[in-house]
Amino acid sequence: MATRLIVAIDGPAGAGKSTTARMLAAALGYALLDTGAIYRVMALRARERGIAWDDGPGVAALADGLNISFKLEGSVNRVFTDGHDLGTSIRTPEISDGASRVSALPEVRAALLDLQRRIGAAGGVVVEGRDIGTVVFPHAEAKFFLTASADERARRRVAELRAAGRPAELDTTRAELMARDERDSTRAAAPLRKADDALEIDSSALNPAEVVARMAAVVAERTAERTR
Repeated sequence: MATRLIVAIDGPAGAGKSTTARMLAAALGYALLDTGAIYRVMALRARERGIAWDDGPGVAALADGLNISFKLEGSVNRVFTDGHDLGTSIRTPEISDGASRVSALPEVRAALLDLQRRIGAAGGVVVEGRDIGTVVFPHAEAKFFLTASADERARRRVAELRAAGRPAELDTTRAELMARDERDSTRAAAPLRKADDALEIDSSALNPAEVVARMAAVVAERTAERTR
């Protein structure tokens, strides 16, 4: 059986991690584990149950019995809980903010750590988030830190929101991204940072296909090393 690696992609909001991870997983024939979607699910569940996003124990308790799965179909990585497709309900700006907030809670991160590791333990998986190469899978065989300028990340996010029919302004979106960067980078629990052994890729002037090509070449090299 061919060697199948754990591929970790970290980076700030709007850097293109989700698109890149999806395309890379498809190119490699790997599964796609979207850890950000897991935190989005937690934020959605908390809102539905009237639990504040800063209530660490309350939100963490929602992880008990959480049955989450992913199915990559073309350009869409569908997210299911208990067999129910969540669709776009976890992709709204409100839930994006909630996901950032609940992900800063140590109790929530601890509650979800084992779940993420179980999903990816067998390898053959692309995992994207903010602490994948540093905390969740520190021994991943291929690690990347994907970034881009604040202006480019804001431009991409505005285009994404407008394409989905949601109003968005560049200055407001840039400010929201910068605030999220600050929150993600300074949180006490598993802050956003580049792993020492991660390859940093600035995607500001690159299209997704170019980023994926660079990553796929590294994965191929690491796979060959492990089979020698």
